[in-house]
Amino acid sequence: MKRKNKVTMNDIARTAGVSQATVSLVLNQSRNIKLSDETRQRVIGVATELGYDRLPAIHTPRNQAEIALLVSSLQSYDPFIDAISQAREAAWRNETLLTLYDYGDDVALALNIIRQLEKRNCVGIILASPVTTLVDMSDFQDCTRLPLVLLNQRDPASPLLPSFIPDDYANAFQVTKHLLACGATRIAHITGESWMEASRQRLAGYQAALQQAGLPCDDSLVRQTNWQFNESFTATESLLRLEKHPDAIFCASDWLAIGCYQALTVGGVTIPDDMLLAGYDDQKISEQLTPALTSIQLPYSELGRLAVEYLCNEEDAATHVTLAGRLKVRASSSR
Repeated sequence: MKRKNKVTMNDIARTAGVSQATVSLVLNQSRNIKLSDETRQRVIGVATELGYDRLPAIHTPRNQAEIALLVSSLQSYDPFIDAISQAREAAWRNETLLTLYDYGDDVALALNIIRQLEKRNCVGIILASPVTTLVDMSDFQDCTRLPLVLLNQRDPASPLLPSFIPDDYANAFQVTKHLLACGATRIAHITGESWMEASRQRLAGYQAALQQAGLPCDDSLVRQTNWQFNESFTATESLLRLEKHPDAIFCASDWLAIGCYQALTVGGVTIPDDMLLAGYDDQKISEQLTPALTSIQLPYSELGRLAVEYLCNEEDAATHVTLAGRLKVRASSSR
């Protein structure tokens, strides 16, 4: 077989004729799911032949050290998957397994999982949310002797609890400043629900960029949605009905941008000639839209890795990491 520069679990799965999930179970030495020895040996054999460099042989099979990642809920399309992927890779490099639990926002279930983890060789626990948010950690106060960190969420009332989050304010500022640099002077913002910290921070960053440019923050150009693209469609239509409609739209997610694209097409508005457009979170669909969507690539990969390394290095400082993302400029904002 031809050896690739970087072999993934999907490569192994295709060659071995099994699912990616099966490969993950084998390489992570899971014994909770019954797999035949033949399947395990085939996966290990293919991984070795392809040159996969993170084989389980480097780990002690008994009493394996682990880091537990508890996620409140998870959507398969969500860019937060990048955080999990990099957390797993970072744990593996530190000869530690990453175990994932989706507790469905059920605090009682999360606490029960944590109690079970105390009986195992657990290095630490990452409590994560797929949506950047503020949380109340009072239910988890003194719940475990294990080190605990927050990923993609933080609790202002728990300043000693380490957290790793993206900088929604700086990211929105960056997107808006880019649209201004492209010549836009009347920028609309389609945002999510106001109770969400992510929505509030993105709105604040958008407003700060306008103020820095000496432009007014016009409330008539802001539309709130529940993150559904049908609401974004309606919001965009209402913006086009304004006596003086915007020359650019900043959507607080790429998902919202889909509805915006559709409404602009129906309204006969051409992107980017008639309207500049930018999204947020750089989902895979952003490159597949026509024209391709300018967006912010969130630093989930780095945040997931840093959270794991914090635990593996046995850090004890009250660390709070906030990282800005990377602006991915594409045709939707390039006249």
